[in-house]
Amino acid sequence: MLKKRWNIQTSDESSCARMAELADLPRPLLQMLVRRGLADAVELQTFIEPRLADLDDPFLLPCMQTAVDRIWEAIHANQRIVVFGDYDVDGVTASAVMIRILRALKADVQGFVPDRLDEGYGLSADSVERCLTELSPALIITVDCGTNSVPCVASIQHQGVDVIVTDHHEPEEITADAFALINPKLGPTLSHLSGVGVAFKVAHALVKQGRDLEYEAAMKIDLRHLLDLVALGTVADIVPLVGENRIIVRHGLLQLASTRWAGMAALIDVAAIRGELNAGHLGFQIGPRINAAGRIGEPMQALRLLTTDDALEARNIAKLLDRNNRERRDIEHKMAEEAFAEIDAYYDPDRHFGLVVAREGWHPGVVGIVASRVSRHYNRPAIIMGIDDDGSARGSCRGIESFDLLAGLQECEQYLTKFGGHRMAAGLEVCSGELNAFKKAFNHAASVALRDIDLAPVLCIDAVLSAEDVNWAFYDALRHLRPFGQENPEPVWALMGVCVAGAPRVVGKQHLKLYLNAGDRQLDAIAFNYPLKSLPAGLIDVAFTLKKNSWNGDDALQLQVVDIRPSQR
Repeated sequence: MLKKRWNIQTSDESSCARMAELADLPRPLLQMLVRRGLADAVELQTFIEPRLADLDDPFLLPCMQTAVDRIWEAIHANQRIVVFGDYDVDGVTASAVMIRILRALKADVQGFVPDRLDEGYGLSADSVERCLTELSPALIITVDCGTNSVPCVASIQHQGVDVIVTDHHEPEEITADAFALINPKLGPTLSHLSGVGVAFKVAHALVKQGRDLEYEAAMKIDLRHLLDLVALGTVADIVPLVGENRIIVRHGLLQLASTRWAGMAALIDVAAIRGELNAGHLGFQIGPRINAAGRIGEPMQALRLLTTDDALEARNIAKLLDRNNRERRDIEHKMAEEAFAEIDAYYDPDRHFGLVVAREGWHPGVVGIVASRVSRHYNRPAIIMGIDDDGSARGSCRGIESFDLLAGLQECEQYLTKFGGHRMAAGLEVCSGELNAFKKAFNHAASVALRDIDLAPVLCIDAVLSAEDVNWAFYDALRHLRPFGQENPEPVWALMGVCVAGAPRVVGKQHLKLYLNAGDRQLDAIAFNYPLKSLPAGLIDVAFTLKKNSWNGDDALQLQVVDIRPSQR
């Protein structure tokens, strides 16, 4: 296991004292909130109790009025509208939100998701041709894609079909000349919305204008019913959970508890989720089952799941996606084991900075997940690829903050047929016969950038607690700071100089169950994927998140261990 460098955070005490006058919260939580930028009573109240009334007017987004007018025109003229989506969770939920709102407004609407392996991401020549041939739309609304699809949008519109692009990806210098292009990154506000967040804004604008014009269908719609779908895509796309996204996810989780969608209820059931729902359930249990359809199954199955009102159909599809997800996990586990074994056989942290592994038969839908695992494990940029019959290799890259993946690939482009992405994630294809040369070139590019940087992973500790701090009042106050996610991470706490009580035991495959003596208290703890042999002897410092563990009808506080080190006291 990589040794982590602990960075214990400090706070301005005068700011904390001022915040203490505004909120009755435990001191460690106030310190954390101050460090995260909350400075006054209004910000604090908005953060703790986010309100739907604080969502911005959807017409602030660029081209929204033009898009809404065209969509209403299509509805009134009974023109076929096709929602053109993507196969990841954000794209599928965005498609579902758009389809459901258009159905509720009595539109003639169909959904379309490209095939990941045969047609690739977004608007491609093959996917566009199939969409136009099979569905004959008069209007295409893209979700989670299309901003930079210049030739494809031009081709569609040349054939007399209007295109409204709704997207959130970074615009390039030249963007698609669509009938309307709605992207928050082209406007002054709302820049952190996910693809489904943008779709929800369109839904909000359609209903708002419909109500202003007193259209009967619009008057009957309650937009809150869509928020669980929006929350799922928002969390899965790892956008910052601050501002509007925080409002959406907080209220979406409340909506999820009484969801009206058969597909969401079926997913909760097959994932065996019990108790209070949180963002972790969306990101790690429900989301992966949606993703599995795009990775190794049929992505349209996931869209059908989220748009059907037939409970039996929903259960059948959810079970199928659950099987796909188990298959995906098995494939991922085998690929990861093989990748780790190959790297461990040669790995020298002073020589190997860019890690590349390629094998015949590796599934292209899983390479990105394995690359993420490899990158996290070694804290190095990692590339995982499958080798094709012609000797070329295709795969995915995942990076670390200290290295620009795209710049690294550009230094190796003589060995590449194609590549693209951004500094933390990219895709690539290596020319036939050039794999070994590419491995050396990529490692060289990474070593030049990283050899003088301390690559020990840093663990940020929000505060050091005493054993007395770990109580139900602290846990209940902590719940008000949810949902946790990007830019509002779940806080990590530390206890110093504690000792292990009795003999810890291994549960599951490699999880460590232990009890800690801290002062005059004994605390329950679990360390997932922590080898018993790695447990230091003597007094230890423990970094952890605080959880509620429910078992056989009883609730207890549990320390979910993030790291353990020999005591520094």
